[in-house]
Amino acid sequence: MKSKDRAVMRVLSGEKIWPPPIWMMRQAGRYLPEYREVRAKAKNFLDFCYSPDLATEVTLQPIRRYGFDASILFSDIFVVPDAIGYPVRFEEGRGPVLEPLSSELIDRLEQDKAEDHLKPVIETVSRLRADLPEETTLLGFCGAPWTVACYSVAGHTTQDQVAARVGAYKDPDLMQRFIDELITASIAYLIRQLDAGADALQIFDTWAGVLDDAGFQRWSIEPTRKIVEGVKAARPDAKIIGFPKASSARMDAYIKGTGVDAVGFDWTAPDHLALEVQKQVPIQGNLDPMRLVAGGKALEDGVQHILKTFDKGPFIFNLGHGVTPDADPDNVARMVEMVKQG
Repeated sequence: MKSKDRAVMRVLSGEKIWPPPIWMMRQAGRYLPEYREVRAKAKNFLDFCYSPDLATEVTLQPIRRYGFDASILFSDIFVVPDAIGYPVRFEEGRGPVLEPLSSELIDRLEQDKAEDHLKPVIETVSRLRADLPEETTLLGFCGAPWTVACYSVAGHTTQDQVAARVGAYKDPDLMQRFIDELITASIAYLIRQLDAGADALQIFDTWAGVLDDAGFQRWSIEPTRKIVEGVKAARPDAKIIGFPKASSARMDAYIKGTGVDAVGFDWTAPDHLALEVQKQVPIQGNLDPMRLVAGGKALEDGVQHILKTFDKGPFIFNLGHGVTPDADPDNVARMVEMVKQG
């Protein structure tokens, strides 16, 4: 089967398919017992991401269990700064920890190191394309530069990314230097994912929603535009989904400013705004992940509402953010069953 004939790819090209194709952000994750079993084999999270054997296995697990229409590479957004020499580590119970941003750190970054460093991830992409069912779309991804950079100012995440916002206001030139390094590395990384077998790409901008209008333009739209342009200059047929979380009111500006082919909405997006965007580009979303925790009527009402609301145009069923560790795998199965029934 050609890449363009896979269901998710057809939607990304503007076709309405019903029932809609479905996949789920973080679908390879801690809510699955088989994932937890494999995760225990790696001494830390980055080693997990850099092990083609382990990363391939956990990426395939939700496909075997649920038959999702797309599989997204199991990796992490922080492999990009790690690959160019920005110190990154993961602490249990705390998550990613980066060295606080400084001019000296940026001076030491080396773009030339990235290709070799990321070889294991690219190998995982190749293995996945060989092992996935022929009809399953394979998605590659990266973190948007702003979201990656958010963790660098204080060295870790802070409430509403206050440290990153203050840092960007106080020293925008320093932030811009780091953002530019991430743009360069992300373009090369995404192109390599496509060449290794990814059908399409997603750019996650989880913290776009904390920015004011000027910041959204400079730190979310502009870096994403440069990545999209850089990837498409090398691979003109590439399909790219943008996911600027908590940014539904700015989605029109985001689409026009970045050139993405489709956008994902989080669960807070008003239906009327998403429907207007669906007239421009394919959309993806946007079930509240907590409905997979609650199950029952809450889950069924949420799924039915989304199916009834977005059935007029190109649509990919997904969550409004990643599935959480406390989601019930049986609730995920029920969601998939409902979507496939239309």
